[in-house]
Amino acid sequence: MELLRNAVRPYAWGSRTTIPELLGRPVPAPHPEAELWMGAHPGDPSHVIGPDGTERSLLELVEADPVGQLGTTCADRWGGRLPFLLKILAAEEPLSMQAHPSAAQAAEGYAREESAGIPRDASNRNYPDPTAKPELVCALTEFHALAGFRDPERTISLLKAIETPGLAKYAVLLEAQPDPAGLRALFTTWITLPQAALDELLPEVLDSCVKHVRERGEFDVECRTILELGESHPRDAGVLAALLLNRLTLSAGEAIYLPAGNLHLYLHGTAVEILANSDNILRCGLTPKHVDVPELLRVVDFACGEMPVQSGEREERLSVYRTDAPEFELSRIEWEAGDDGEIGVHDVGPQILLCTAGSLLVTADDGEQVELRRGQSVWLPAADPEVRVRPLSGERTQVFRATAGTC
Repeated sequence: MELLRNAVRPYAWGSRTTIPELLGRPVPAPHPEAELWMGAHPGDPSHVIGPDGTERSLLELVEADPVGQLGTTCADRWGGRLPFLLKILAAEEPLSMQAHPSAAQAAEGYAREESAGIPRDASNRNYPDPTAKPELVCALTEFHALAGFRDPERTISLLKAIETPGLAKYAVLLEAQPDPAGLRALFTTWITLPQAALDELLPEVLDSCVKHVRERGEFDVECRTILELGESHPRDAGVLAALLLNRLTLSAGEAIYLPAGNLHLYLHGTAVEILANSDNILRCGLTPKHVDVPELLRVVDFACGEMPVQSGEREERLSVYRTDAPEFELSRIEWEAGDDGEIGVHDVGPQILLCTAGSLLVTADDGEQVELRRGQSVWLPAADPEVRVRPLSGERTQVFRATAGTC
């Protein structure tokens, strides 16, 4: 049971205040800080801090003793790899629109690109590893996202509400086939439009969205989102694709699960994210990075309807976010101010505890103790004795617990 020192990823869409403030560092940071990674990802593994202050990569620890660190079941199931990665996500600006492959798609794509000799760090590489990348994002603040294809009938209403001469024929196209196949046809048409056609259509759409917002139309929030994306990416087909997705606003504690093929885009806010330990991303647009349209179309799932939002299955202080992802499970433990009750968090596999509010004491059955303050995290190997946690300060306290889903 040791504290972790975690890597900060400085992507341009990040916040200069959220992660530094969480970690108790000066605010604002010199550069945007987008993600805080907790886990054993080869690209930026956490470091375990020993009792004497020395550090060792968590990746090295897992590789040296997979059974002791992960447990027999987890080590066997995932080939000696920690299967999940835990993050703090701090989005000041929209990310790229993207989807992730299934396990079968990732394995096939990885083998294909390996056979073709494409370097794993090449900018045009789609599959740097052979694993799936499902993910779940749980809001810490109000969190805004686009995720999953909206019910086609509702999208038809949106397209008619902002109808322009250039947009009208696409509303008719979807109206003739208001189902996943119709969505696929419209989506494919839009993301393969020649740039000259995009340059003609997008300004029409944006002008109509401005008019809809001024008139306080039914789709005010959706139109504001399109305008935000259009301002940042004025010539990008992803702005059109965004018209097809569910627009979500999550309150703190609410989460969405993004399985393979779910097209999504995080817009703004702070969240805890847990995902399979993979880098496989197929981008749709709204980014200067590589976009492979044929491969994207092989991966995207055009199932449609409302995107399920969950608050976790709650039992006393513990809320568990259920998914079908075998790589991970996320749960949240909360104590209201004045509540000092203790709760056990032992599992048969590895786990990471992340404190996001207040402070708490982590106590093992052998008497070892670690104090966890806001922004800190601790690694609990499978071989550790049972562990209990309780608040220290008497204020509202919150901790997230990441475990492997099959262990």
